[in-house]
Amino acid sequence: MILYPAIDLKDGQAVRLVHGDMNEATVFNDDPAAQAKAFVDAGCEWLHLVDLNGAFAGTPVNAAPVEAILKACPVPTQLGGGIRDLATIEGWLDKGLARVILGTVAVENPDLVRAAAKAFPDQVAVGIDARNGFVATKGWAEETDVQVTDLAKSFEDAGVAAIIYTDILRDGAMGGPNIQSTADLARAVTIPVIASGGVSSLKDLVALRDCGADLNGAISGRALYDGAIELEEALAALKA
Repeated sequence: MILYPAIDLKDGQAVRLVHGDMNEATVFNDDPAAQAKAFVDAGCEWLHLVDLNGAFAGTPVNAAPVEAILKACPVPTQLGGGIRDLATIEGWLDKGLARVILGTVAVENPDLVRAAAKAFPDQVAVGIDARNGFVATKGWAEETDVQVTDLAKSFEDAGVAAIIYTDILRDGAMGGPNIQSTADLARAVTIPVIASGGVSSLKDLVALRDCGADLNGAISGRALYDGAIELEEALAALKA
């Protein structure tokens, strides 16, 4: 199982939010590229980036720090937030991203997800962010009546590389991930599932690893910044 250290970008800084609230941002590093390099130097094999401003704006906002990270770090990197058309997808992949994450458009324009996955095999993931089992979009600001499993199953034949499933009520709260819902989703689809939201300890990572579903990986942010998870120890545990 892969550990994806998260770098959430707001106004050019590496931050963490609580429950997706942009007014509840804690700045952890003024230099996101330096933070990314620290994760890579510690042994991480992937990076997970989110353009928070872009998620609300509907277009990339934090391009400069993302590009700096790509130049500084020789590991595959995935990015979500504000990616809502083929031109933006192609532009990011041309800059060196390994994978783009499509969230809002997965609900509003699923045909775009299918077209992108066909045009860029293994480089398009779907981000499914949910409150109480229902998908939220536009930086988690808008709720839908779409259920998580229904949305995931609708892309079974699309060729997407992964589903990143985030329980919004767990995200940034250091209360542990929603292991049951994540495992249920992973069992319901053949698409690789990455867990996100609330991973706050080594115990949480091991519980996800041993949940009985074949998870691709887990994303963690605040716990790595706060020191609640020691990265080298976590990486070793997930390879065990």
